[in-house]
Amino acid sequence: MSEHPPTVPTADDLGRTWAALREQSPLVQCLTNVVATQRTADLLLAAGASPAMVASPREAGEFARVAGAVLINLGTPYEESAEGKRAAVAAAREVGTPWVLDPVAAGGLTWRTELARELLAQGPAVVRGNASEILGLAGGTGGRGADSAHSPDEALETARQLSLEHGTVVALSGPVDHLVHGDRLVRLTHGHEFLTRVTAIGCSLGALIAACCAVTGDPLTAAATGTAALTLAAEDAARTARGPGSFSVVLLDELHLLEPEAIATRAEVG
Repeated sequence: MSEHPPTVPTADDLGRTWAALREQSPLVQCLTNVVATQRTADLLLAAGASPAMVASPREAGEFARVAGAVLINLGTPYEESAEGKRAAVAAAREVGTPWVLDPVAAGGLTWRTELARELLAQGPAVVRGNASEILGLAGGTGGRGADSAHSPDEALETARQLSLEHGTVVALSGPVDHLVHGDRLVRLTHGHEFLTRVTAIGCSLGALIAACCAVTGDPLTAAATGTAALTLAAEDAARTARGPGSFSVVLLDELHLLEPEAIATRAEVG
């Protein structure tokens, strides 16, 4: 008897997840970096989610118990913020809240790489990063700061192994986004180069994926929905933007205007 190939989400699945996000407006706790805080909150609001930047070690665990999803971003870590992240992850695991890990610049700096690996061992629903960050989690040297020095194809097998080892989706961001969940693989080819010219877009994508995790039980569908939504909105924004400055503003408008039907009909899920 032949085995069936692993199922992957369809464009219709992505559209339905986006509709659920709009209907439910999930509460997303963001323990993110100082560069990304406002943009992350703005993008979540534009998408229809409800952001909460609760990061203090005294409050993070308590809030994670009531949030719909949690983002853990390591862009500017320090001792106190690391304790807040540990508390939020512990509480999220205790009550079953899905959480997303963004291991910014993993592999390039020793302490943050150790912290990223410590948190990875706690089983996030999704790990979102560029190729160098994913390779850094597995022992590589990382990229050029937060910028990738590798392509998603170069990190694909490593992403698959991390996914299998930790039971998580690994979302590799790049010119072609690769989303891996064990033997399941989704490729998305949307986006625009302006996404790499605006601060904190990748960090905000992690939060958008977390919002999608709050409304679907399949983290691969969540990762694909968040990625497709942001990159399709970027294509729309780039049509009228004159450069990165105007693009960053119009991107919020286009994400707000993006309808579930547009994702279902336009997303090219490969």
